Amino acid sequence: MQSVSEPLTVLIAEDSAADRMLLSTIVRRQGHEVLTASNGAEAVALFERQRPQLVLMDAMMPVMDGFEAARQIKQLAGETLVPIIFLTSLTESEALARCLEAGGDDFLAKPYNQVILAAKIKAMDRLRRLQATVLQQRDQIARHHDYLLNEQRVAKAVFDKVAHSGCLNAPNIRYLQSPYALFNGDLLLAAFTPGGDMHILLGDFTGHGLPAAVGAMPLAEVFYGMTAKGYGLSETLREMNAKLKRILPVDMFCCATLLCLSFQRRAVEVWNGGMPDGYLHCIATGERTPLLSRHLPLGVLSAQAFDDGTEVFPMALGDRIFLLSDGVIDTCDANEQLFGVDRLERVFAANQHPAKLFEEIEQALKDFRGEARDDVSMVEVTLLESAQLNPPAMVYSDSGQSSPLDWSVSFEFRAATLKRYNPLPYLLQLLLEVHGLRAQSGALYSVMAELYSNALEHGVLGLDSSLKCDARGFAQFYKQRSARLTELEDGYVRVHLHVEPRGEGGCLVVRVEDSGAGFDVQRVMARPIDADKLSGRGVSLIRQLSRSASWSDDGRSARVEFSWEALA
Repeated sequence: MQSVSEPLTVLIAEDSAADRMLLSTIVRRQGHEVLTASNGAEAVALFERQRPQLVLMDAMMPVMDGFEAARQIKQLAGETLVPIIFLTSLTESEALARCLEAGGDDFLAKPYNQVILAAKIKAMDRLRRLQATVLQQRDQIARHHDYLLNEQRVAKAVFDKVAHSGCLNAPNIRYLQSPYALFNGDLLLAAFTPGGDMHILLGDFTGHGLPAAVGAMPLAEVFYGMTAKGYGLSETLREMNAKLKRILPVDMFCCATLLCLSFQRRAVEVWNGGMPDGYLHCIATGERTPLLSRHLPLGVLSAQAFDDGTEVFPMALGDRIFLLSDGVIDTCDANEQLFGVDRLERVFAANQHPAKLFEEIEQALKDFRGEARDDVSMVEVTLLESAQLNPPAMVYSDSGQSSPLDWSVSFEFRAATLKRYNPLPYLLQLLLEVHGLRAQSGALYSVMAELYSNALEHGVLGLDSSLKCDARGFAQFYKQRSARLTELEDGYVRVHLHVEPRGEGGCLVVRVEDSGAGFDVQRVMARPIDADKLSGRGVSLIRQLSRSASWSDDGRSARVEFSWEALA
């Protein structure tokens, strides 16, 4: 930016030689350099060559008048402000207005007053320098904005790869996400457990944009890591809450709904903390069960005060779960009317074909013609046959040369541990150190989970699986499970693992014992397999997935065997 005292280059366009000489003398005495032109065409050519900083332009000149010359000079100047002061003896309002329309910035009436001319030149120079400063700052802001935007794009690309590294492309998941800003404050994650169940999380951080996405990376890290290791919802929720409580500012938290969809048990486990109600849609009856928010969001409560209690609902093939963020119901139209829960409920009620429900909600939002005030997320999850999903196998990079091949270990988990600890991820991690067992990780986890849950629920807690004869009994079963586990004071579950090499392969023997009353093994073994029943599938599943399975001591002791051959 030029200093105030710096001389200017002034172009004087005047057809009168006497007036040109007079103006040139006045302007030079003020310390400025002068260029002169006798008509508009000369003025435009001089401006293009010399780029003067201010123009004194006579309105009426031969060849090209001052109006056309002013228009062409302004076009050549572009964004740079080159003030044009019209020299005129015109007094009519229309004529003066014509000067302004042509691009003039001020007038100087004839005969010329050198004091007024000096003042006008100084005033126009101040405007010119102010415009230059504004343009410079604008360009600086634009460069800074582009820099920040590029940084956000890079961060978003990394975030998207982390957030979408699970199974959102599974055939039973449909979703819509529309971020309010470049970063989406809503978080949608999905991943398979080692046993083939599916964990789904829909979260909504406070606010939107980059600040709202700050907690998404550590949350995704906990979700994917613990799901891959086989941890259940309760353990995963506690870890996510503790991490967010530790790293987020006090005014930030994450509302979330977390699901565990079990394709083998045909059930869904739900935890909802601060999100809008989700819905479990029964295809056979058309009934919609609300998945209510019963907890505070993640990152609000301390580890001691946090409630990880979940609800379990039975599902049938084709049943759907629908989740949404509050950006859907808070979408607002031109009349400040919200889309709202009632309008969403009407879409549900009018639905005739469950497979089209997702599109009908999308269409209702479009027809509403509203404007989102927050990130918008919707997800629909369908219960399919597990064979239709094909979850990815666990991948390991080591050669297996350091694999333990001949060992055994025993654990006894007593009441205080059974109430608050899930040993399955630890046991599975231990077993998968055996290279030959890794190809069977899914079956191994499913069998271990069934053995442990049977020993705990039916053995130690004495729960009757026949309660799960219908949806109401199913809910009652898990209510009793939670109550009895809370009150548990004695009892045990023992797990014995024995691995030994056999020829070019090996064998794993798992024995699980419990302190319960046992059951009638022969009667349970004789039951026909009924895929539509909500209970009684565990023993059959264990027998299908293992090499051999047997029960003794009136059902209090289960023995299961896996074997493998060495890979060539």
